[in-house]
Amino acid sequence: MEVTLIAITRLEGEVVDDKLGYGWISSVPEGGYPKDTEALIEYAGRLCYQSWEKKNPATQKNADYIAHIISQGHLSVLEHSSASLYVEGVSRSLLAELTRHRHLSFSVISQRYCSPENVPVIPPAIQEDLELTSALLTRYQEMKGWYDSLVFDLTKKGLPRKQAREAARSVLPNMTPVELVVTGNFRAWREVIARRIDPSADAEIQQFAQMALTALSETSPSVFADML
Repeated sequence: MEVTLIAITRLEGEVVDDKLGYGWISSVPEGGYPKDTEALIEYAGRLCYQSWEKKNPATQKNADYIAHIISQGHLSVLEHSSASLYVEGVSRSLLAELTRHRHLSFSVISQRYCSPENVPVIPPAIQEDLELTSALLTRYQEMKGWYDSLVFDLTKKGLPRKQAREAARSVLPNMTPVELVVTGNFRAWREVIARRIDPSADAEIQQFAQMALTALSETSPSVFADML
């Protein structure tokens, strides 16, 4: 499994920096300048109360301000920042679980246009068992061979390749690998990660949640550091 950050909210112009003071500050603030995603969250929050003067010492720093927002449960301002992840080497089982989070947006490789990969995604509980892994690999190759045979037979009968794949995919198992791009705002990502990183969650999606958290916390630590 690979999870790669491919897009994230970026500020345009100087309005946010000027309002928050980051554009004209004479020295770099402790901890460095906030990321664009973090500055936007603070800007949206301070706009509600016109608290540009930052009179409360406890929330003058961007990281402290965001931590306060999260602790109070006022998460709507987190929705202004978003990130997109490119996900490879996950199963259709994981995809089915993840798409239950309807506040995320998905683009997934099409089984009507693209043939499945030759190597399946082995469930985490089986990966250390060589005998079971070998058995799953064999079974997947059998199903993949059946799929290829169906595509061949259906196209030979005159069906367009897209319609042939459409029918043949019915025999593919849940361990068939998929690729996808998934986008969510930061409130959505926090909710998804919190639910799916839990030990009671599906083992594969736990791995995904941990990798997503790592990617997001590196680029917006003030928003996700408390979840590490």
